[in-house]
Amino acid sequence: MSGGTEPARGMRGGWSRRRFVGAVAGTAATASVPARAMASAPVEPADAPARTPSPAPTTPATRRPAGPRPLFLGTYTSVEGGGAGIGLAAYDPVSGRVTGTGTLTGVGDPSYLAAHPDGRTLYAVNERQDGGVTAIRLGGEDGRHRVLGTRSTGGAGPCHLSVHPSGRWLLSANYGSGSVAVHPVDASGALGERTDLVTHTSPAPGPGQQGPHAHQFLTSPDGGHVLAVDLGTDAVYTYRLDLAHGTLTEVSRARTRPGAGPRHLTFHPGGRYAYLADEVDNTVAVCGYSPATGRLDIGEAQSTGTGEGTSYPAQFVVTADGRYAYLANRGDNSLTRYAVEAGGARLRLLDTVPVAGDFPRHIALSPYGNLLFAANQRSSTVSVFHVDRASGELRLAGEPFASPVVVCALPL
Repeated sequence: MSGGTEPARGMRGGWSRRRFVGAVAGTAATASVPARAMASAPVEPADAPARTPSPAPTTPATRRPAGPRPLFLGTYTSVEGGGAGIGLAAYDPVSGRVTGTGTLTGVGDPSYLAAHPDGRTLYAVNERQDGGVTAIRLGGEDGRHRVLGTRSTGGAGPCHLSVHPSGRWLLSANYGSGSVAVHPVDASGALGERTDLVTHTSPAPGPGQQGPHAHQFLTSPDGGHVLAVDLGTDAVYTYRLDLAHGTLTEVSRARTRPGAGPRHLTFHPGGRYAYLADEVDNTVAVCGYSPATGRLDIGEAQSTGTGEGTSYPAQFVVTADGRYAYLANRGDNSLTRYAVEAGGARLRLLDTVPVAGDFPRHIALSPYGNLLFAANQRSSTVSVFHVDRASGELRLAGEPFASPVVVCALPL
């Protein structure tokens, strides 16, 4: 990539999304959370909502998986050479071999995907000027997937969505307009009318930014808070989600250093730490998190391990046992491997591995944790890696799978 920006992607309706990229900053290979974030969290108040217990740091793949598993592929449909909808595929959970099974049409620009906790419904953003979110019922009695409908996100260019652990609320982030939205989910998995929409009007946009750019909206492991990562305002917002009405109340706000451009946050399975990928200044940071208050404390910037130049870090994933973390670097076409230390409070850079593709936009671990999938936007391929449980090392599992302008790979 050259010229300091991610090239515009032409979309129907005359809209294109650009992401400003700033200077690269050199940092140390290990970073920790601020001292105050490492203190024991205070006791939750008596009126705090019931929370989902943090998952135990165990490895899910103690038993051998069997039979092909579904793989859903998010694409851009309104760009030259793009897909025709959501790509459908199957993968062997042992070998990692991917086989295409078709395309689910009728879903425009489904650039990010998420599954309902019960595994029966798939959700996709429609990354367009008039943004939407679409619900898809998976494999009924006839084995066919069925589109349940689309709802407006109330903003432009939604690029991320997630389902609250309760399964009752869908959270989405509008990149173009810098807002986050909440939709109710009914018993069938279908979406109701939006219950809230919050636009990030402060702080002021960071260096080189023209406005807010909400890039991610997710639930904390304890289930008590939802967090929005905004690249444009260099901030992560914490909200309390009213589980009865689907409305948002801001309770905390964390600021990155100016120009960092935070893009993606991933929690350690212990629930007290998280890892933040900063797209604009090519850094990452360890964050401390308080389940009681929702407060996020962002630690010092650290290296992506990609050297000089801008590598456009995109996404973190953490193994279920909490021992290793991986980062996708789009400009460097690599995956960074970190050892997670001190119970999640520290990342130690180990190495980088070529992704065997161009511009890895999204990465995901299989449910068993033995495979890692990378969706490579510019090469229109999905790379699959074997994950060594003891060392965290990655080994390419054969030739990458071809899929038009693939930007998200969701293995179930």
